[in-house]
Amino acid sequence: EICGGKRFKEEVLEYKLKGKSISDVLEMTVQEAVEFFDKKDLKKRLQAIHDVGLDYLTLGQPLSTLSGGECQRIKLASNLHKKGSIYVLDEPTTGLHMSDVGHLLEIMDSLVDSGNSVIVIEHNLDVNKNADWVIDLGPEGGKNGGEIVFTGTPADLINEPASLTGQYLKKSNEYIYET
Repeated sequence: EICGGKRFKEEVLEYKLKGKSISDVLEMTVQEAVEFFDKKDLKKRLQAIHDVGLDYLTLGQPLSTLSGGECQRIKLASNLHKKGSIYVLDEPTTGLHMSDVGHLLEIMDSLVDSGNSVIVIEHNLDVNKNADWVIDLGPEGGKNGGEIVFTGTPADLINEPASLTGQYLKKSNEYIYET
């Protein structure tokens, strides 16, 4: 009742940066914060979060409210400018809008182009089509899976009759990206 839901005492809320209290700043989205802050190091970190497609998150949003894919992208953002690293992403497209999947693919391509390796465990066909190399496990999931059904390029995967992934890729109306 004392703080009115702002999480801070009135005396703390009196301190302002560019007319904004700490409560106001914590309510900003990452996109708004990138535009608001001038400090180069802070702006660089916020921009990395923006670049992995999380510009809609608020600065004060608890981590416990983030999806698994969002948490992975936060970790990815903290390492975005490193070279020679190996990234392992477990279904990073979970909960993403289709346009965000495209953005994530651009980020993964950028990481590879910068000399990193990206290993992705994923069912999303767009991610599979964009891969340089696919290791397809199957022939199905659970107790009916666990065998290596195929290894190779996405273009070759569509011709593997034992691969359910290949069959779905072949049925899709989209062209497999050549790498």
